Amino acid sequence: MEAARALSIEVVVASPHRPALAPLMEGRLLRLDFEKIHDSVASIVSFASKHPLDAVVAVDDGGTRLASAAGAALGLPHNPVAAVEAASNKALARAAFRRAGLRTPGFQVLSIDRDPTTLASALRYPCVVKPLDLSGSQGVIRADDESSLPAVFERVAAIVRSCARDTHSYLLIEDFIPGREVAVEGLLRSGRLEVLAIFDKPDPLDGPFFEETIYVTPSRLGREWQDSIAQTTASATGALGLVEGPIHAELRISDGDLTVLEVAPRSIGGLCARTLRFGAGMSLEEVILRHAAGLPMPDHQLEARAAGVMMLPIRAAGSLESVNGQEAARRVPEIEDLVLTIPPGERLVPLPEGDRYLGFLFARGRQPSSVEAALRDAYSRLTVVTHD
Repeated sequence: MEAARALSIEVVVASPHRPALAPLMEGRLLRLDFEKIHDSVASIVSFASKHPLDAVVAVDDGGTRLASAAGAALGLPHNPVAAVEAASNKALARAAFRRAGLRTPGFQVLSIDRDPTTLASALRYPCVVKPLDLSGSQGVIRADDESSLPAVFERVAAIVRSCARDTHSYLLIEDFIPGREVAVEGLLRSGRLEVLAIFDKPDPLDGPFFEETIYVTPSRLGREWQDSIAQTTASATGALGLVEGPIHAELRISDGDLTVLEVAPRSIGGLCARTLRFGAGMSLEEVILRHAAGLPMPDHQLEARAAGVMMLPIRAAGSLESVNGQEAARRVPEIEDLVLTIPPGERLVPLPEGDRYLGFLFARGRQPSSVEAALRDAYSRLTVVTHD
């Protein structure tokens, strides 16, 4: 919304909920069921017959299928629905990457009703058990051996059963790929990928849970690795059939090669996009909206200064009472902002059952190493107080 205001773009918000900004929307709010694609597309087409639309943009995983279908119905630039569905389903994505000759974990899809004790002896270890289409590492657990697999399987199955979509009758078991993980932000224009930023993830993501914390850009990897990451990401988007708009990709460097973990047809989640500034202070959202609306695209090279974000993890369950040390954290050199996204009184649920972070720390400085150090220093000054 801030980016749209900066570009003088009129916005219609489509949501399954009533957003907090609803009183400001002056009739430009559509309440839609994102699981009922056909009915929701019909509502968007009906609205557009009276109020013509220039673009449909999804802002999170939940809206990508609807945005694609609505774009197709309105004759606007869009990703094919089948491509979005493949990107949103880890098994379909793995199969597409494999067909394209890309390195991706070995995997199998199993019903959540399977008896895990009967399959444990046939698996390779360590392995990772995960839902087909949840995001943010929710429900993702590593199993190290045959004896631990049944408990891990049942825990993930319980998380999957709590969700409503059809894909939540199954889960994925895949090979664990060790190594260093990176993230890519990009923009597709008629099938051609422009890499906007590569993030290092300096914390090891080895399990048993896969809680992401720190992202830092520019990457400290050498130019050869960065070029390979860009080329592999472009191949992965092509394998899925994605052609238009933002993408967020996750890859691992292992045994001197790149493994594609996922490519999502959306921008980076949460508030993490605040780390990125382009050209004369342009935000990632402005870049995305300029492309979607067909507006002129000025120079948008990523600014030279290093930047990073730390997604504040939830370490223990309980009702949030307070987060102490906030001012001390903000005073750490190179820390730019601290934003808490869960208010006092709300219940904290850690991974793998949880799907939220406590908040975000932002830093900006001369070197990626100093930005990373500032984030760790600031986080060490925070104390989370909860009660049962």
